[in-house]
Amino acid sequence: MNNRTFTIGLALATLLATAGELQAAGEEIYQVQQGFKLIPAIIMITLLCVYVGVGFLSKVSETSGYWVAGRGIGKLGNGAAIASDWMSAASFMGVAGLLYLKGWFGLGYIIGWTGGYVLLLCLLAAQIRRFGKYTIPEFLGDRYDCHSVRLIAASVTVIIAITYSTAQFKGIGLICGWIFGMNYTASVFFAAGVVCAYMLISGMAGVTRNQQIQYVVLISAFLIPLWILIRKAGGTGILPQLEYGSILSSIMDGKVASGSLGAEEAEQVRRVYLPWGAGSIYQFVALVFTLMVGTAGLPHIMIRFYTVKNEDVARKSVLWGLFFIGLLYWSSPVYAAMGKFWNPLGGKAVADVIILSAPERAGLGIAFIGYLASGAMAAGLSTVAGLLVAGASAIAHDWYATVFKPDCTDRQALTVGRIFTAVLCGIVIITALNPPALIAQIVAMAFAIAGNTIFPACVLAVWYSRANKYGALAGMIFGLAMTLIAMFGWVMEVPFFGPDGLLPATSSALIVCPLAFIINIVVSNITHDRVTEESAAKMDNILRKLHNLPGYVEEETSGKGSAFAH
Repeated sequence: MNNRTFTIGLALATLLATAGELQAAGEEIYQVQQGFKLIPAIIMITLLCVYVGVGFLSKVSETSGYWVAGRGIGKLGNGAAIASDWMSAASFMGVAGLLYLKGWFGLGYIIGWTGGYVLLLCLLAAQIRRFGKYTIPEFLGDRYDCHSVRLIAASVTVIIAITYSTAQFKGIGLICGWIFGMNYTASVFFAAGVVCAYMLISGMAGVTRNQQIQYVVLISAFLIPLWILIRKAGGTGILPQLEYGSILSSIMDGKVASGSLGAEEAEQVRRVYLPWGAGSIYQFVALVFTLMVGTAGLPHIMIRFYTVKNEDVARKSVLWGLFFIGLLYWSSPVYAAMGKFWNPLGGKAVADVIILSAPERAGLGIAFIGYLASGAMAAGLSTVAGLLVAGASAIAHDWYATVFKPDCTDRQALTVGRIFTAVLCGIVIITALNPPALIAQIVAMAFAIAGNTIFPACVLAVWYSRANKYGALAGMIFGLAMTLIAMFGWVMEVPFFGPDGLLPATSSALIVCPLAFIINIVVSNITHDRVTEESAAKMDNILRKLHNLPGYVEEETSGKGSAFAH
């Protein structure tokens, strides 16, 4: 036992050493009240017990239950799950923080993320569900009749899951640190344990049910404090989303809770909250475009269409999801304005926790703030769970069970999926200890990866009959390489890839995504004659299925393949 304790301690010390002093990761939490908080802790622990309990009651032993919840989720429930899956720490905490920090420019995140669902609804939702099966890499691999496409798509899915989850774990870590008085590192490990607990027990069935509960928690936690907060700032408290404009106007005139700002400080606030005060038109458009195509290409969102009964439910799920998401995004600017009113000069140090900092400075009461923090925790946990399912399924189903060991049993595939759920969680912990940017900025990088790789391949797979494996491989490799170069350049502080550069890591899809489309189309046409008749027939059969055209023939499946047929 002593040796085991020493080994664990040594491993933790190693992780701490790799993270340095963690100033970049967790400094924001020290801007709000520190120490253990009993009431928020009780609220949080109660909800965490509910999540783990739901996971246990939803325990599954079949692959269809673990990956796609047995395809038994209705449109309203799936819409709430989509919204919960979507409204991560980036939406719950990050959007308000960006609006607080960047003002008008931060609206690009809201426009891009919601606009992406329109693309998803129009271009992919029904077709993805009509295809059936389990994963997006599987869809691309079957449509292009190529294991290499499947493997690259699975690799991209894993990269997206790690990048996106890093941002979520940062948000979860900040919240746990505020509630339990832990340091940032300890709170990240604590959150990881909770996520793994119900993920490993239940799979997608439990995740989906938890996400429905978590949506109720997070939206109520987000909206209820606003009524009190707006009244404390001088509003009537009837509909905060329509009342904060007059308060924002006063802030731009230099009138805040502490009195009047100096001339220079007031001008700084005014400049940020006017159009193009932070960022150019090009950067705004690039950001919006990247988030739109990234939203429509996120595997952990697209996989939700496999959990419903049919394509009609898939389409209606998107509409319900948009409605549920809109409730939160409609309210995020109110928190940003309240943050400026109560803490006008907090800057980057408090941006990611402004939804806690502003109510705390306003004296909202520990119970309200504790429930708000629990909502933020629910948002982060729900998204991480969806990401880990997508990443683990890419490894277990698309790498292991389909390519490397197609004769494995369902139980073996499920075991591999659970093992890699834990492995991915461990990798995310390491990256989350010292993340490279604000929560919403890290998320935007994940969207750039999806928008430059998965989105072009999926759209052309559905709507361009001549698209083949050679074009898909060329387009995806180009898109992935360019996005990773931009991300590396951002971390290395290369101006070209920075926030003010021509190809910022958070907004690279405006240039890279159209090029990926063009490369896919050009290469597909050049190599059209290299596609065998057998492969062409298989791809044509998939297209007929996607568009519900006559002539589709159900493919024969046997052995391992039958276990994963729809």
